[in-house]
Amino acid sequence: MKKIFTFLILALVLSTSSFAQKFAYVDTDYILNKIPEFKQAQDKLDLLSSKWQEEIEIKYSDIDIMYRTYQKEQLLLTEDMKIKREEAIMAKEKQAKELQKKYFSPSGELSIRRQELVQPIQEKIYDAIQQLASNNKYAVIFDSSSDLIMLYSNPNLDKSDKILEILGY
Repeated sequence: MKKIFTFLILALVLSTSSFAQKFAYVDTDYILNKIPEFKQAQDKLDLLSSKWQEEIEIKYSDIDIMYRTYQKEQLLLTEDMKIKREEAIMAKEKQAKELQKKYFSPSGELSIRRQELVQPIQEKIYDAIQQLASNNKYAVIFDSSSDLIMLYSNPNLDKSDKILEILGY
């Protein structure tokens, strides 16, 4: 009877441990910051962004000058001339807003460039995470840099350095 009871307990312990799932987490921000190509891509994007921002600021500066000149000369202008000046100022402002939208909207140039430069790096990281998960039979791998709230995380479960190793960094 004792042998049967021991056998049942052993079978129960082995069966429950075989259903246990393995978890890990990675910090994609940490991984990205360790990859030189990402830093280069980020520098290119920052350079483009500042160049475009400067271009837009120049347009708004020109609009401001036009408006101040209009205000100074407003008393001397005829109604027809006032309307033409106001229309010119509004047209310039519309152009500046369209340029800003062209560069910085969610579907704008900056977003497109970011996708071209950063997405291939993110895909490499994703492939490395999949490789790590399949090789080590992880059921779930979390990203600690996302909106997922991790109140506690065991540093032994952080596999960010392993991903960098798989990527060759």
